[in-house]
Amino acid sequence: MSEKKRRIETSCVQGGYTPKNGEPRQIPIIQSTTFKYDSSADMGKLFDLEASGYFYTRLQNPTNDMVAAKICELEGGSAAMLTSSGQAANFYSIFNIAQCGDHVVSSSTIYGGTFNLFSVTMKKMGIDFTFVSPDCTEEELNAAFRPNTKALFGETIANPALTVLDIEKFAKAAHAHGVPLIIDNTFATPVNCRPIEWGADIVTHSTTKYMDGHGSGVGGAIVDSGKFDWTKYADKYPGLCTPDESYHGITYTEKFGLGGAFITKATAQLMRDFGSIQSPRNAFLLNLGLESLHVRIKRHCENAQAVAEFLEKHDKISFVTYAGLPSSPYYELAKKLMPNGTCGVVSFGVKGGRAAAEKFMGALRVAAIETHVADARTCCLHPASATHRQMNDEELLAAGVSADLVRYSCGLENKDDLIEDIAQALDQI
Repeated sequence: MSEKKRRIETSCVQGGYTPKNGEPRQIPIIQSTTFKYDSSADMGKLFDLEASGYFYTRLQNPTNDMVAAKICELEGGSAAMLTSSGQAANFYSIFNIAQCGDHVVSSSTIYGGTFNLFSVTMKKMGIDFTFVSPDCTEEELNAAFRPNTKALFGETIANPALTVLDIEKFAKAAHAHGVPLIIDNTFATPVNCRPIEWGADIVTHSTTKYMDGHGSGVGGAIVDSGKFDWTKYADKYPGLCTPDESYHGITYTEKFGLGGAFITKATAQLMRDFGSIQSPRNAFLLNLGLESLHVRIKRHCENAQAVAEFLEKHDKISFVTYAGLPSSPYYELAKKLMPNGTCGVVSFGVKGGRAAAEKFMGALRVAAIETHVADARTCCLHPASATHRQMNDEELLAAGVSADLVRYSCGLENKDDLIEDIAQALDQI
């Protein structure tokens, strides 16, 4: 059976690596910084991008590439790479095609760390960002673009606002303005949504979350669809469509085609210069998580649905945000994009504001307060005091984060135990 015809469950288990006769059944950990060659000429071909292979793990490593190939297969892309974190993946995805003087449009309801990366750090690098509501009209979305806009960015399911992005609407706008749509698919995972099938051009992940699934290794990934025609907008993307003098005049789109240009450039330039590589051991742990992703996601969603339904009926809860609830404004869109479920994260407000939310969290016994989300153990966070604490009230509101909001990540425990734990904690307010 060809890889393209494999169901996603089979790809989770067997994608990316097929051992030959006598080779390890499990993906091997190539825990080496360097690789030996018989001659300088052989190594020179690698530095000139004339041959495939490995010479220094700061750029590429065989273990990482095998796991990246699995994620690429899961997302239906043409090429992929691993990074040291989801933050690095999102940074690379933008910086690979934008530079000082350029502009990017982004959904406003994105992870707080990504918002800070865009609005503060990359702004210092001379890249300007315009943030739009994920619920904006087509007219409002189109009005955000400028002649120097290089990309449109959003999250399938926003963290922690849990808004669901209309990927088709955003893809239509991006392509009308000749730029790629970059989608962070961390919360949905390719098990529940494959953004490329809805028009996205590049997909990123914090593999630290559901893909790893056990909280054992930080990492990120970038997947290129291979469908965006950079050459059609050669003047807008000279880094991909004109000679790279740091690699002897190679033009990436000519040398590696539309299916390989973006990832090759990100590896050859950005990974070379920034070195945000995922460790081979973390990649190995990530692959162990990927093997059960299709099984785990179903349980995460089942638990979250039960918790959301319980919370919606509780008189001490001011609101519940979960696209699996018929009352959610994203219910129909979620059923269209993610018919098998959304994610295991529920956001809700505790009546009484910040103080009540903090007291509730302190009374939980099964769920732990952690700066983490989306793994086997249930955890929760008060974003306004943690991941989004750098934002002012106006920015918090735009990001869909209120002072009383609790982000509750359902693990793989029994759903009744989770509900009983929540109930006893609410009783103490």
